Amino acid sequence: MTTDKSLTALMSYLAALPETADNRLPALSELSKELNMSVATLREQLEVARTLGVVEVKPKTGIRKLPYDFYRTIKPGLTYALACGSISFHEFADLRKHLEAAYFLEAAQLLTPAEIEHLEGLISSAKMKLTSFPGQIPVEEHREFHTFIYRKLENPYLDGMLAAFWDVYHSSGFEVYPDLAYLERVWQYHSRIIEEIKARRFSQGLALLLEHMELVAQRERTIPRLSFE
Repeated sequence: MTTDKSLTALMSYLAALPETADNRLPALSELSKELNMSVATLREQLEVARTLGVVEVKPKTGIRKLPYDFYRTIKPGLTYALACGSISFHEFADLRKHLEAAYFLEAAQLLTPAEIEHLEGLISSAKMKLTSFPGQIPVEEHREFHTFIYRKLENPYLDGMLAAFWDVYHSSGFEVYPDLAYLERVWQYHSRIIEEIKARRFSQGLALLLEHMELVAQRERTIPRLSFE
């Protein structure tokens, strides 16, 4: 296997390791000799690998290579970019909108009756939360609804991008809504999308999805919000 020369020595070493049940690495002293570098340099490279989510460092178990997860890799950089203002939430939300739109027809056609029933259950659970007293925001249901539809595609890059979007959606405060009417409108869209999928009118479902996602762009952060427990 050839390795990109831009990778550090440790990252190249990790990339060449076979995937096994026990991916523990040698001690730092042994690994520094094998890679012909100082322990101090190795620690620096190890911290980069840990930040990217490709290794796990624990006191008792030592260093262990983790299966690659695209989400773990992009999350630190995305969090930093948003914190320093290099990109805005709306720019990332626009990327998410185009990704979901591009994959919707393919993903929707793969959903089984049992999986559609699961999505209907999320809608029922969300509506129960909205009508309870005090009202609750169906945070978990909203995230699961939008990510579950695409799970059958088994595309780790798509899954990682969508998971990162919902983390940013949460950290940017978009789970705090201006009023109950807005939330009810969101879940009405979800219900109609599933109705179209069940009827195998996938293009109509896509049109509703796009209408629904435009609601996010229309929201203003300055609107007074109704608090939910």
